[in-house]
Amino acid sequence: MNRRSLPARAVVFATAALTLAACASAPAPGGDTATATSGAYTWWDPYPQHDASSAWAERVNACGRQAGVTIERTAYDTTALTNQALLAGQEGNAPDVILLDNPAVSTLADAGMLTAMSDFGLDTSRFDENLIAAGELDGKTYGIPIGANTLALYYNKKILDDAGVDPGSIKDWASLNEALKKVKAAGKKPITFAAIGTEEGSFQFLPWFWGAGAQLTRLDSPQAVEALELWHSWVKDGIAPNSVISNSQNTTWEEFLTGEFAFAENGTWQINSAEKAGFPTGIVQIPAKGGGVAPTPTGGEFITVPVQKDTQRYNTTKKILECMTTPEGLVETGTTFAYYIPSTADGQQAILAKEAGLKPWVDAVRTAKGRTSDNLGTDYPKISEALWTAVQKALSGAASPADALREAQAQAKQAIGN
Repeated sequence: MNRRSLPARAVVFATAALTLAACASAPAPGGDTATATSGAYTWWDPYPQHDASSAWAERVNACGRQAGVTIERTAYDTTALTNQALLAGQEGNAPDVILLDNPAVSTLADAGMLTAMSDFGLDTSRFDENLIAAGELDGKTYGIPIGANTLALYYNKKILDDAGVDPGSIKDWASLNEALKKVKAAGKKPITFAAIGTEEGSFQFLPWFWGAGAQLTRLDSPQAVEALELWHSWVKDGIAPNSVISNSQNTTWEEFLTGEFAFAENGTWQINSAEKAGFPTGIVQIPAKGGGVAPTPTGGEFITVPVQKDTQRYNTTKKILECMTTPEGLVETGTTFAYYIPSTADGQQAILAKEAGLKPWVDAVRTAKGRTSDNLGTDYPKISEALWTAVQKALSGAASPADALREAQAQAKQAIGN
C-alpha cells in the first residue's frame, strides 16, 4: 500500500479515498495513446519515480520486445492515473494496458472500461485466490496482481529484550497486550500506528477489525466494537501515543526509526529501511483476537486491459501480460521494487529461494485480503470513509467506540443506498 512516500492515498473515490500509492504529482513523459502506431502498445502505470532509464522501465520494455512490439509508457501518480483512465475510457482512446492500485480496479470495471481476463483467454487460476479477489466484480476478473504488499508489526529487538518480551510469544490480543504492558513498565513506548482520517487509517485498522471477526458490511457489530475498543484503550492508557490520530504511515515509520518504540504497524515497503535502522529489527504477524494471524489488507497494483475497439490488439496484450506474470517475471518485479511479494505460489517459492528472509512477508500475503473483496466493489470507499471517521471519533474522545461505529454504519448504509 505504500511505496516509500506511499499512501496518503463516485469517481471521487479514485481521487482521494484510495490513493494508496502516490509517489508524485505530475505525469512523466511518455507515449500518446491517440497516436500509437500498430507497432507500439501504450502502457500507463503509477510509478513516475521510475524514469525511462530505470530498471522498471526496462522490465516493461523487455516484455514489449518479447511480444514483438514497442511499449510507449506514461507514468502518473495514482490519483491522476485513475482519473486519466476514466477520461480516456469515455473518449475512446484508452491505452492498451494500465497498472492500477488494486481498489481502483472495481471502479473502472463498474464504469465498463475494462476487459475481463476471460474475454481474451488469459488463465487466472494460478494466482492466489485471496489476492486476485481484489480484481473481481460480479463473477468476472478484470485484472491480475503483479505482486502484493501488506502489513505486519515491526519490532525493536533491543527494547523487547530489555523488557523481557519474546516476540515469538505474541499469538493473540491477550499476549500482545501483555507484551505492550511489559514494555511500558520498562519505561519505553509500546506501539505506534497510523489512524489518520484517510484511507491509510482504514488500511491500518482493518487487520484488527477483521482479526476480531468483523465484516465490512456491518460496521457496528460487536466484533467491530471490540476492535475499536482495543485501539481506544491503547491511546487512553498511554500504550500508543496521541499522535496516532494524525499519523500517516510515513510519520508512524519515522517515529519507529527514532528507536523509542517497541512496535510499529507498517508494511512490506519498509523492509530496506528496517534493515538500515540503527537498532536490530524483526517482524511478527498481526494476531487475530482469539489467536492465529489476522487477515491484513493487500496493497499493490493490478495489470488491467481497457476495452479496445480493435479487439485484435488483445492477442499481443495477452503476451505482454503473460511475460509480466511468469514466476520469473513476478520475482523480477518483486526485487525491482524491493517490497512486492509475488502473487502466485510458484513466484513466492522462487523469491524465497533468492531472499529467504522474506518468508514472514510471504506468510502475511498468503493470509491477506483485498479491500474490495466480498464483491464490495465501488461500495468499499464509502464504507471505508465511514470506518476511518469512526476511528477518528473514538480515538479523539468525541464518541465511544460503540457510538462511533453505530454512526458509521448509518453513514455507510446511506452512502451506498441500502
